[in-house]
Amino acid sequence: MKEILDEVERWREAGEKVVVATVVATRRSAPRPVGTSLAVSESGKMCGSVSGGCVESDVFENAMDVMRSGEAKMLSYGITDEMAWGVGLPCGGEIDVFVEAVE
Repeated sequence: MKEILDEVERWREAGEKVVVATVVATRRSAPRPVGTSLAVSESGKMCGSVSGGCVESDVFENAMDVMRSGEAKMLSYGITDEMAWGVGLPCGGEIDVFVEAVE
């Protein structure tokens, strides 16, 4: 999370709302470790990463929803045969991502 703090602080000082998504659990092979975070600003800027790019677009959409609703979300990503061509992790692992507004 340290790698996104300066940017989050700049966005907040500029008056923007900010949502942070954090990897809270991993199973099997995962692209990023627990504690890795992605921040999204109200204007749509992003910094950090929760997966190395394979689920960031979906996390971004959920972050914007959290920004609008104010309600945190728990997201889970993995891959099954049915999901092979959808949003998931091609590495075969699973991650849980907690998405919350920064107060």
